[in-house]
Amino acid sequence: MLVDNRSADHRTLEQNTERQSIWTSDRSFQGWTCSQCEWNYPLPTLLNDPEARTAYDRLAAANFRDHKCADHLTRMSSPDTENFTARIRKLVAQGFKPKDAVELFLQEIELEYRNQPKTLAQAKADGEDFLRRVRAGLI
Repeated sequence: MLVDNRSADHRTLEQNTERQSIWTSDRSFQGWTCSQCEWNYPLPTLLNDPEARTAYDRLAAANFRDHKCADHLTRMSSPDTENFTARIRKLVAQGFKPKDAVELFLQEIELEYRNQPKTLAQAKADGEDFLRRVRAGLI
């Protein structure tokens, strides 16, 4: 008979290391979210300066480390939500370099949303922000 000698604190540590901070950008939300729960850290609307965004990212990372998933609802996936960053990540996972993935992603978006300039502008901004976060080592 095997006995589980792990303490509750050890299990909590394991659960905390499994979660990830994920950059989410879609039509209704832009900011950091937790992969395990509904914790989020929204990007302030008028925050455009790259240095200010880097400071925001550091604050979000600290808040992410400090949050307890048990205090939030469990993450429910939404398959119909358009998430530009997830599409770029998927291309990177398929072997594309981040810069190439962003370029390919923008070409796809231009074909899909050619009559929606707001969506095209948002996709371009998300692509640039994705590359900034890669350079900063956040993604």
